[in-house]
Amino acid sequence: MPSPDRLVILDRDGVINRDSDAYVKSLAEWIPYPSAIQAIARLSRAGWTVAVATNQSGIARGYYDEATLAEMHEELDRLVKEAGGDIDHIAWCPHGPGDECDCRKPLPGLLEQIRVELGMQTLAGSWMVGDSLRDLQAGEPMGCRPVLVRTGKGERTLASHPELAAEGSDTHVFDDLAGFVDWLLEQEEHS
Repeated sequence: MPSPDRLVILDRDGVINRDSDAYVKSLAEWIPYPSAIQAIARLSRAGWTVAVATNQSGIARGYYDEATLAEMHEELDRLVKEAGGDIDHIAWCPHGPGDECDCRKPLPGLLEQIRVELGMQTLAGSWMVGDSLRDLQAGEPMGCRPVLVRTGKGERTLASHPELAAEGSDTHVFDDLAGFVDWLLEQEEHS
């Protein structure tokens, strides 16, 4: 069973791949950040457990279907494996904002799915990496440590919530996923 303090949970769009206000609707539109793929592989090789928690309301909106989403996630898995790493679980919410599900971030349902899937007692002490406030809010009730990246909607999130980067904030802010992974692995070396 993985240890929560060795678990990193990632949002997908804007953290692992380019985001789009028009939604990422096909494998052709799913464009990963090469540095993010390498960062995931480095984490995995260093013994960390990596999971993904992603809202995919484009399914509820009829922009793409679950088979298309599966293609994107198979490509993500393939690229990470090719780089020498693994993603342990991908949890996704297909619902729209009005569907009253328990999995759409900022609700913690996707993180609860990850906890159950990985056979963990708790997620307290794990890392939740996102580019929006709702990613961080989903991790809060689960006891996750918040990380905001500036990629995707990250700069917009910081502009509307400057307190996230303020001194004394619990949120760690990095330029991108690779920057966070560099820092995390360096912390580990010095502990």
